[in-house]
Amino acid sequence: MNLYDNHNHSQFSFDGKRTSVEKSAIAAREHGLAGLCFTDHCDFFVPPMKAAYEHLMKEEFDVASQQAEIDAVSARVEGIRIFKGVEIGMYCKCHEVIRRLLSTWHFDQVIASVHYIDDTDPFYGGYYEDKDWKQAYGHYLETIYREMTWMGDFDVLGHYDYVARYAPYPQASILYRDFSGIIDSILQYLAHEGKALEINTKTYQPYKGRTPVLDRNILLRFRELGGEFISLGSDSHDPERTGENFPYYAEFVRSLGFRYLTHFESRRPVPLPL
Repeated sequence: MNLYDNHNHSQFSFDGKRTSVEKSAIAAREHGLAGLCFTDHCDFFVPPMKAAYEHLMKEEFDVASQQAEIDAVSARVEGIRIFKGVEIGMYCKCHEVIRRLLSTWHFDQVIASVHYIDDTDPFYGGYYEDKDWKQAYGHYLETIYREMTWMGDFDVLGHYDYVARYAPYPQASILYRDFSGIIDSILQYLAHEGKALEINTKTYQPYKGRTPVLDRNILLRFRELGGEFISLGSDSHDPERTGENFPYYAEFVRSLGFRYLTHFESRRPVPLPL
């Protein structure tokens, strides 16, 4: 089975110090992958408390240097296909600069994600204060829908359940039954616009005693609404995690009736049969 890891970070991401384009490409080849895409972080807004802690006002990357490095590594590392991408952090204050970036550079794939919300970073916990689990998860999903329908110019919706990854609640997963209305809106938009839904395998790892699970009913509903494109991404910041658990999730997707997994080349979907 030809598997592509469509969500990787390199030394060009602010948090990519543990890896590089070359290390991850070699690891992907050793893990039996057919290809990978480097979607380095591009968040034009960083919450003030995180900015102070990490001494970063923005989490941009040097696109020209990243793309030149990918070209160089592609020329000397055989047996693996390497693609150029970006992970845009959607945020209501950054619309203009996001548009400018996407009109300036050519990418193979654009992931649209929400990392920061209401001037907070869920990783540090502040977002969850004074909210119960349903408010926190529901507001995050509503923010994704608002921002992605504004943005439009993207290929893959990244980690829709990121907000559950670091949450303090016993409810560790986003389930269709709890948020069917807003999830339907998200999935219907993706299906109608021919965009991919990401399975981000990093989300389904144990973290502080909790392990979120991927709700099969969300994928089934996506298919029911006409959605075709599923993208696998490890969200790897370490070479060892490239393609993590992909055979399991590929079989999971196949078992739900999807015919293929999808990666992107020059912003066009390339479905590969399961």
